[in-house]
Amino acid sequence: MNGYTGKIVRINLTNKKISTIATKDYEQWGGGHGIGSAIFWDLVKDKAISGFDPANVITIMTSPLTGTLAPAGAGRTEVQGIGVQSYPVEWFTRSNLGGRFGAMLKFAGWDGIVIEGRADNPVWIDIRDDNVQIVNAANLWGKDTWQTQEEIWREVRAGGQYEKRTNQKPAVLAIGPSGERLSRIAALIHDAGNAAGQGGFGGVWGSKNLKAVSVMGTGNIKIADPAGLMEARLWAKKHYEKDIQNPERVGKNPDDINGFGGRGPILFWKLPKQSRIQACFGCHSGCRARYGSGKGNESSCMETLVYSTFDAKRHAGIGLRTLSSMFKLFGQKIASEGIYMFMGKQTDASYTATDLLQQYGINAFELGVGLLYLRDLYKKGALGPGKSIACDLPFEKIGELEFIEKLIKMIAYREGIGNDIAEGFVRASKKWGRLDEDLATGMLQFPHWGLPNHYDPRTEVEWGYGTIMGDRDINEHDFNLLFWMPSAAKWMGDRPSVSAEEITEIFSEKMKPYEDDRSMLDFSTGNIYSRSMAKLVAWHRHYTRFWKQSILYCDFRFPDFYNPNTPGKRGLTGEGEQKFFNAVTGKNISFVDGMEIGRKIWNLDNAIWTMQGRHRNMVNFADYVYKVPSLGFNNVFPYYMPGKENGKWEYIQLDGRCIDRNKFEEWKTEFYKLEGWDTETGWPTRNTLESIGLGYVADELDKKGKLGRA
Repeated sequence: MNGYTGKIVRINLTNKKISTIATKDYEQWGGGHGIGSAIFWDLVKDKAISGFDPANVITIMTSPLTGTLAPAGAGRTEVQGIGVQSYPVEWFTRSNLGGRFGAMLKFAGWDGIVIEGRADNPVWIDIRDDNVQIVNAANLWGKDTWQTQEEIWREVRAGGQYEKRTNQKPAVLAIGPSGERLSRIAALIHDAGNAAGQGGFGGVWGSKNLKAVSVMGTGNIKIADPAGLMEARLWAKKHYEKDIQNPERVGKNPDDINGFGGRGPILFWKLPKQSRIQACFGCHSGCRARYGSGKGNESSCMETLVYSTFDAKRHAGIGLRTLSSMFKLFGQKIASEGIYMFMGKQTDASYTATDLLQQYGINAFELGVGLLYLRDLYKKGALGPGKSIACDLPFEKIGELEFIEKLIKMIAYREGIGNDIAEGFVRASKKWGRLDEDLATGMLQFPHWGLPNHYDPRTEVEWGYGTIMGDRDINEHDFNLLFWMPSAAKWMGDRPSVSAEEITEIFSEKMKPYEDDRSMLDFSTGNIYSRSMAKLVAWHRHYTRFWKQSILYCDFRFPDFYNPNTPGKRGLTGEGEQKFFNAVTGKNISFVDGMEIGRKIWNLDNAIWTMQGRHRNMVNFADYVYKVPSLGFNNVFPYYMPGKENGKWEYIQLDGRCIDRNKFEEWKTEFYKLEGWDTETGWPTRNTLESIGLGYVADELDKKGKLGRA
């Protein structure tokens, strides 16, 4: 089994039994998410239990590419199980983290970890190659995630019983005080800033009395064709990387920074002089950073913007006219910095807030969106000392460290209003008697499954549709460039670097097996309820379920559709994914083969949600999505995406749009037909499941009376 170690460790915290699962029994699922879903299906008999139930099984899975030289495919780890963040149902869900944990797990000789049961007292799991032990964590309980890791590093590296020599420190995944107190928005933290944030898995671990998992490995990974893997990486570098020695190959678009193409470091601010990029294991790019100050290290994207974004929304003075004027006067570089300033100026307080989130183990995205809700409640007079929602947060000091430090600690330790917020903002709003009203007006921007808004489902509909048809905010940026490239250019008074007609052609030709339907990328209001849009969402679900979440290619590097570094602006997607995979495993699968496995995994996940009580009637957005027109990105910047107007491709403005409730119901029917599911219930059918080798899944659904009709 090239690329695999051949075994998965199964740990029962209740009876302290440690056993092994043969990876070969699940090899057909690829790795990561696919194997995690398959194991969950087999081991969890009652799939409608709470995520806090000891019978909930948590899987931590790698892929055959983990720990290898596969670019942007060597450093990711997939976490799965019944989460506790979503509302009203705790869906079976997933989270994902980078760093070095997955690679170290492979070096220790394991393809994954399966955790079940509940320990009587706090414990941590110590994995040192083949030696796996459940260790008392009394000395760790109460510590934050950084303190926990540092203590485990000292203990493991000082362990005299560890016979093999290594200068590595163990890779540790830990919970903080938030997880210990069973918060539904608690995260798992690895190193300084790698987090499995979605799903509330920190709280799930806390319910199991599991403080941390530590892994130290000294082994290696067998590669089927080492020379072929190196050749594939050099091929990608030669044809798709930015060539800084060749000015003709250097794009002018600010998005064209590094990586394969179209995406650079996930840094929304100008880097200080004393800084350098930091990458997950084996990554060719590096989207994180380390700073001379030591603050905010290894964090990126939303966790770095939680406080700065809030501060920007309160103090922003840079609008479209200002940006346009800046562009004309000073050029694109300065105007770009204007956008970064609007996104949020980094202050000492914002960097410290980033670190506090990681130390206490709190979901940054939930807090980032929820913080705006708290501000609006305060402004409305509904929240504060002596108000209907009692709260003593010093809102007059918002933007300062004192405010955010107090709020984060209140959430982590469930003090005052923090006790409500630890249940998630939607559950907190319900307790405050405001949920229906605030979801109707959009003051509470949690549009699907009780989870915070990321990209607006009224505009970037493939994001919203993919989320509502699944279990969580998809956080998959595959088509996000179709928004950012034209929108950022227009905000700066510039022209997009490629036309709407050309970009849709580039994207669609790589979207096998639906490559013949370019209307999939038409985001005009007249097309978003079409069968073509159903194809886009289906393609996206299948691609990400296999190539991204099972083979674990990085979300910010795959798929590589548009690549400004090539003469034809085409990326490596459709050829690169399988090239690296086949070199490592010795298999000979095609891109479409991977898509079909992704479809199988997507069907299995839907079967699990069906067992949990999913029905078509539940698949609805929050009321404001249907009633309140979108106001643009950050409620300021116009939203542009490709669409057809009068038969011609253009970048069209999408602000002011709502989702039509009746037409969305029609779209759901088209989607269910396309997937081969029952259009009345949304449940999988026997014909579909048997056609992809899931007859045993159909049998179990049938026993529960939850099998869809053909």
